[in-house]
Amino acid sequence: MAIPEQVIQEIKYRNDIENAISNYITLKRRGKNLVGLCPFHNEKTPSFTVYPENGSFYCFGCGVGGDVFTFTKLIENLDYIDAVKLLAERSGVEIPQDGYDDSMHRLKNTVYEINREAGRFFHQYLMSPKGKTMLDYLLGRGLTVKTIRHFGLGAAPDSWDALIKHLTAKGFSIADMLQANVIGQSSKGTFYDRFRNRVMFPIFNIRGNVVAFSGRVLPGDDKKGGKYVNTSDTPVYKKGEHLFGFNFAKANCAEKIILVEGNMDVISLHQAGFTNVVAALGTAFTDEQAKLISRYTKEIVLIMDADEAGQKAVRKAGEILKNTGLEVRVVNIPDGKDPDEYIKKHGAARFDALINGALSEIEYKLSNLAKTIDVLSDSGKLQYLSKAAEIIAQSNDDIARDLYIGRLCNNFDVSRTALESKVQKLREGKQKAERKKEIKAIITPHYGKDDVNPERRNSPRGTNAEENVIAILLQHPDLCDTAIKALQEDDMLTSLNRRIYKKIIECYVAGIAADISHFGESFSPAETGYIASLLNGEKGSLNAQAVLSDSIQVILQEKKAKNKALSQDTTVDDWADDLKRLIENKQKGNKNNG
Repeated sequence: MAIPEQVIQEIKYRNDIENAISNYITLKRRGKNLVGLCPFHNEKTPSFTVYPENGSFYCFGCGVGGDVFTFTKLIENLDYIDAVKLLAERSGVEIPQDGYDDSMHRLKNTVYEINREAGRFFHQYLMSPKGKTMLDYLLGRGLTVKTIRHFGLGAAPDSWDALIKHLTAKGFSIADMLQANVIGQSSKGTFYDRFRNRVMFPIFNIRGNVVAFSGRVLPGDDKKGGKYVNTSDTPVYKKGEHLFGFNFAKANCAEKIILVEGNMDVISLHQAGFTNVVAALGTAFTDEQAKLISRYTKEIVLIMDADEAGQKAVRKAGEILKNTGLEVRVVNIPDGKDPDEYIKKHGAARFDALINGALSEIEYKLSNLAKTIDVLSDSGKLQYLSKAAEIIAQSNDDIARDLYIGRLCNNFDVSRTALESKVQKLREGKQKAERKKEIKAIITPHYGKDDVNPERRNSPRGTNAEENVIAILLQHPDLCDTAIKALQEDDMLTSLNRRIYKKIIECYVAGIAADISHFGESFSPAETGYIASLLNGEKGSLNAQAVLSDSIQVILQEKKAKNKALSQDTTVDDWADDLKRLIENKQKGNKNNG
């Protein structure tokens, strides 16, 4: 059973979609609707549209859509029930405790509780006499006890089952511990603690819940399993969607956020007063992490290691951040030190000067390029200027391009016209490639592998008619009676549209007008976006009665044609079977006669 309809509608009424979405992105009015840059994909031109009239949104760029529950679910990385509960809490609506199936919600809560209890267990062990070696390591890294407590750091005992015993005594089941990924199961079927003899870093989500752990061996430890052991994906954690330290940094990063590589860098910098620092949790920086950061700040400063892997990470992060609207700057730490080492040696003031002197992304790339090419020779100068032009051409900022072209011309005593021409040609090629990509993106969705309704290709005409019917019934629920009399659920040609049609009719029979909120729980975000596009499109806006009748006829004709084709296929198969049996019998007769 679902949360009662009247409760859903009350929550939706109290959480106006325009106000709710405006908390995350900037919206501008366009007629009766509002538009903004989509928070779910990178774009330069606003394609994210909010429809206050029916309480829905739809992005014409990535196809995401739905209502205020769908938006909250996606933006906060929650499941449907948790999104409803969050909005209920924000608006003061009480949800009945009985009467709906919240098994996934209960599982997530259990995993949160296990993580919280495991975090307490690790921290208590670290602060006990048995954890002295681990505590000495952290203190030796310059951390204070206050900082250790602030980040909830801990230690895992050198035991195969210490955590299992502790959690079992607290009433948790082995099955739930496996779901939380704090224990593992061997090939023999026995269970063991995943984290053993490691310094433990709890990972928090933006609401302050422990969602995962990262365990580090002590330097010189010869145990197998690598320097770090990290929680795998669980019902509450996907590592590419979280940032270490973000639960603290989110309140202190309105102007800028600093991205570093390691957990210890984050902790050391926070201790030194830089409370806007985060790390990417031992994985390459992701689109999801970039989108999360872009909702909280204006500028991101990248501080990666000076080795090739670190520089590659800077380049990849810069590419991901390109269309987020964030200003991207990069810090080169002298002598190839990491932030933790540098701040211990030189102090907070010198580190702050490094941050304030961070290079723009173009400056950083040009500076690194100069280190790899001999710019004193004529051939080296030509090679450098050619590659520098490629770097400058990637920028969409006219002023930035003009500035760096001018600098290069002055530094290398070359014609501005020649360098501008080179950059312009590269930009034209880049723009041509981007337009080609955009056109492909527009064409592909209806027929590509990622299409939300892949069965469309089997009957484009019939699917189009189905979409007409759905759009009309969503916009004109009074016509449901007409549809019910002429079109059965099984008449629909594609399974997705069959499910949508079924839900619309169920709502109508229950005396409820089907709006977008009735699809959020049982339909995927992509499917909800598809429904939102039909709700707000033009398919149901003109001559609704006539178009409905014509579309129903098309669906029935297509179904009849499909059934006839299946019947013919069956007849051919039967004929083929009969022919095969006749040949086999004839061959047997020839053998007998022989």
